[in-house]
Amino acid sequence: MELLIVKLSSLGDVIQTMPVVHDLQLHFPGIHIDWMVEEAFAPLVHRVAGVRQVFPIAERRWRKSRWSATTRVERAAFTGELQQHSYDAVIDFQGLVKSALAARLARLKPGGFSATYGNASEACGYEWPVRLLLKRHFPMPNRIHAVARYRLLAGLALGYKAEGEAVYSLTRPQAVRQATVVLAHGTTRADNEWPEENWVALARLLVESGLRIALPQSNPAELALVTRIAQALDGHADIWPRLSLPEVMDRMALSAGVIGVDSGLSHMAVALNLPHVQIFSQPRAWRAGPVGHTHQVAVGGEQAPDVAAVWHAWQGVQTSFKAL
Repeated sequence: MELLIVKLSSLGDVIQTMPVVHDLQLHFPGIHIDWMVEEAFAPLVHRVAGVRQVFPIAERRWRKSRWSATTRVERAAFTGELQQHSYDAVIDFQGLVKSALAARLARLKPGGFSATYGNASEACGYEWPVRLLLKRHFPMPNRIHAVARYRLLAGLALGYKAEGEAVYSLTRPQAVRQATVVLAHGTTRADNEWPEENWVALARLLVESGLRIALPQSNPAELALVTRIAQALDGHADIWPRLSLPEVMDRMALSAGVIGVDSGLSHMAVALNLPHVQIFSQPRAWRAGPVGHTHQVAVGGEQAPDVAAVWHAWQGVQTSFKAL
């Protein structure tokens, strides 16, 4: 079987789709799986065991110069490379018009089909015209966790039932973990942010327990924030340089765990099976938070949790992880 996954963005959603690859390999030994994804996330998808080829698409960049000669050339080259293959199934896991149109670029084998969601689910992106753009659409529960929704769609489309825990199959370095906690503070949504003073107070508790602090950053605003946090910790924090996503993942994989807001890096921590506390400032944990492991928990919800709640949760996940 030849199958194309279409999941373009964002980072957290791309990561949460990864367990579908393991499910497919389990139910269809010898399956060939390709993946179409936004170019920024392509290096990470390359690290998913079982993905044969990654097709980086530049929709975000192309929208800024839709009619330029360069964009037209790049679009044509992308389509030409994609259409060198033909697929038994093309599944759009995004459920948006832009992803459905991207899925339509792929060539289908005789008898092949394209598929996506048949309806919206609470707190999940969906645009109803996708039902008109792709050949098959499958009903979804109104309330379902994001990972379960992706796994369910693939199972319904291909006639199997996804069971058991989600397996992410990310290749990672094998080395001794360090006594470092990564604070995944960055988010593209202002309503997901946790106050700076809380990060400093939590970091001081972690330092007092014998741990160092690792502070990733990816833009000038984040660099300014982590610089202030590091200055408050008197040499007990390391600011990471701006890194590629695989480099961030490799460093994170060697840490003692991650505390972060609802963001792509927090979902990366879940995928790496690290001790993890995910901070929610809105009631979305049921849809996007970690599930299935006591060493990965969500805190907060209707409002952001205080430092004491996050510290208590961290102590709990540490105890659970040591018992594994």
